[in-house]
Parts: sequence; structure tokens; C-alpha cells
Amino acid sequence: MEENKENLKRVIGLFGFSTNIVNMVVGSGIFVLPAIVAAGLGSSSIFAYLLCGFLVALVMLCFAEAGSKITESGGAYVYIRTAFGPYFGFLTSVLFVLATISADAAVANAIVDIIGSVLPAFKTPFVRVSTFFILFAGFGFINIKGVKSGVEVVKFVTITKLVPLLLLVVFSWGSVSLDNLSIGMVAPFGDIAEISLILFFAFQGAESGLSVGGEVKNPQRIIPRGILLSIMTVLILYVLIQIVAQGVLGNSLVSFTENPLGAVASRVFGSFGFTAMTFAAAVSMLGYLSSSVLSMPRILYRASIDKVLPVNALAKIHPKFSTPYVAIICYAAAGFLFASTGGFKQLAIISSATILLIYLGVSLSVVKFKKLNTGSGNAFKTPGGYLVPVLSCLTIIYLLSKLALNEFLVISVAILLLSTLYFFKTRLMKRN
Repeated sequence: MEENKENLKRVIGLFGFSTNIVNMVVGSGIFVLPAIVAAGLGSSSIFAYLLCGFLVALVMLCFAEAGSKITESGGAYVYIRTAFGPYFGFLTSVLFVLATISADAAVANAIVDIIGSVLPAFKTPFVRVSTFFILFAGFGFINIKGVKSGVEVVKFVTITKLVPLLLLVVFSWGSVSLDNLSIGMVAPFGDIAEISLILFFAFQGAESGLSVGGEVKNPQRIIPRGILLSIMTVLILYVLIQIVAQGVLGNSLVSFTENPLGAVASRVFGSFGFTAMTFAAAVSMLGYLSSSVLSMPRILYRASIDKVLPVNALAKIHPKFSTPYVAIICYAAAGFLFASTGGFKQLAIISSATILLIYLGVSLSVVKFKKLNTGSGNAFKTPGGYLVPVLSCLTIIYLLSKLALNEFLVISVAILLLSTLYFFKTRLMKRN
């Protein structure tokens, strides 16, 4: 079995790597997006998807180049730390993990809410907390037993949640009305850009899937191919779902904000369709959690190795399974705690802005890697030299400019507090 200098086994192939990214991106958002986009743009919705796809492609090309040059575990964290040093690595690791844990906690609550709508017992505090424990402990146990076991679960869940969506697209096509898809007047570019900002957040997750880079076979070839394959798959799926939802429901689509795809399935298949799509939503959320618990502990593991996080235990590798078991246990425990107490609410406010800042850091990292000629000769290179990372940076800055003032203030305070913590940590380590 091929290993790397981190003592992690390289067992993840193209399919496993790609499905992990797809699983992270296609979460609960796809089940509510069609109504949100339609409410903002109506029949012009397709243009937002195309614009968003272009913007995401820029960012993911940067991830592809960085991931083929820096093939250690940690994804965005290790790219930024390698390019700009431990301080920015510290900010990236902490903000990235906290933002993702808050998202995991929110998804776990959504899963229990969906089950509770059918089985009222799940609305009681004891059953809710017990379910949170089963979810995080279960996925943690699976991933401690080995990354291969974790990837197999990801593959199964990804296929399970994609099949209902693909079936919905295929069998709903006969119910699509072309009149509902006709574009009378194209929405102003400003409106399209504003909705694209929402869609950009819906494409988040690929950066988390890259955290297993240290366990990918032949990373110079598989990482860029896996990124581009998964993002194209997601984009095509999103566009087809939007077309079907708009084509079947027409102007009434905006009325089904909680479960638009359930409304489409109900229109096409009856009550069974609604139940099946609701089940698919729950499976999709479970899939997101499975990929998150697989991917995100690798950032804690890598940050501990680099001494960015002063917790040496996070770098421990299981003697039998060769997995960062302490990091997995800590991450799963934090997810359970956040889900149970609801302490993640304020973190959720800054989650999207944090991810955009991380995207900006990766894009800037690629600029530096190009300047220093980092990586081997067979590493992937974005076309056009500096064009792609520069356009990516400008795009992200534009999107950040659209965030509300309170989001800027919250994330600025968070960065200030973390910077202060890093300063004291560095001083303490020097004294010792």
C-alpha cells in the first residue's frame, strides 16, 4: 500500500475522491435552491447558474493547481500555510473548522427536524440529543476504522442521494411546460449577480473534500481531474433540477420555499413522490455529514503536525487503522456538542464569509506558487498563467463586497480575537 511522509495510506482513487467532493457540495441546499432562485429571477434563473458556474470554475481551477502541487493532507489550510506561513495557517485552520462544524450542527438539526415531522418523538430533547450522538459517533467510528471505510460510506450515500434527484429529472421531463421556461425579459445583471452570490455558497464543500489530499493515489493526476469532474457534475445537476422545477411548477415554484423538489415530485408522482423526495433530502444531509467527518479532521491533524495548533495529540495516528483517530474523535465530539447546545448560531452567521476568505487565500496562494515555481514539473497548471487566480481573487472580493456590514464586523472581531490568541501562543512557546 502506497504511503506518504505523513504515514497515511494513499488509497483514494478518482471515483472516491470525486464522490467525496460531490457529496460535500450536494447537501441540503439543492432541495430549496430552485424556489429561492426563481423568487429572485423567475425564468431568468438559468443565467445565475451559468454565471455562478463560471465563478466557481475559477476558484476550483485554483484549488486544482494548489492541490496538485501541495499533496499533503489539509486542503485549503495546507495551501495557505505553505504559501504565507503559520499565522495565516492558524487563522485558516480554526475559522475553517469552526465554520464547518457550525454547518454540520445545523444539518444534524435539520435531519432530526425532518424525521420529527413524521415521527413526533424526535421532537423531544432526549431523543434529539440521542440522535445527534448516534450520528456523530457513528460516522466517527466508521472513519477511525479506516479512510477506505469512510470513502465507501461516502460512495454509497452519494449514489443513494443522487439517484432520486436524477430520477426526478428524467421522469419529470414529460410534465415540463415550455411556456414556463420561456424568457420574456432578462433580469438585470445586478440581480443575476446577487442571486449568483447565493448560488456560490451552494457550491461550497469542495474545499472540505480536498482535505484528504494526503490519502489520494497519484495526487498530481487525480486531484485536478477529480475537482473538475465533480464540479461539472454538480453544475449540470443543478441546472437540470432548476429547469425541471421551473418547467413543472411555473410561477407557483416560488410558493414552495421549504420543499420545492417535494412539490415537483408530488405533482409528477403523487403523495409517494413527496415522501420519497423528503427521504432523499434526509439522505442528502446524512451524506454531507459523512463526508464532513471524513474530511475535516485532517485539517486538525495537519495543523497539529505543523505546530499551528498546540495540541500534539491531534497528530496521533491509530496503530492499526492508520487514521488520525484523535482528530476524528475531537471533531465528532465538537459536532455533537454544537448540535446539542445550539451554540453554533453565531458561527453560522460568519460561516459563508469565512469560506470566501479561505477561497481568496487559496487563489492568492496559487499566485505565489506560480511566482516561486512551486511543485513538480507534472503538476497541474491553470491556463493563461496568472489570469485565472487573478480573476478568482477579483471575483471573491466582489462577492465579499456584497456581504452585510454586520457580517464584516463579526468576522473582523473573530479574526482579531484569533490573532490575539496566536500572539500569546507564540510568545508562550518561545518562553518554553
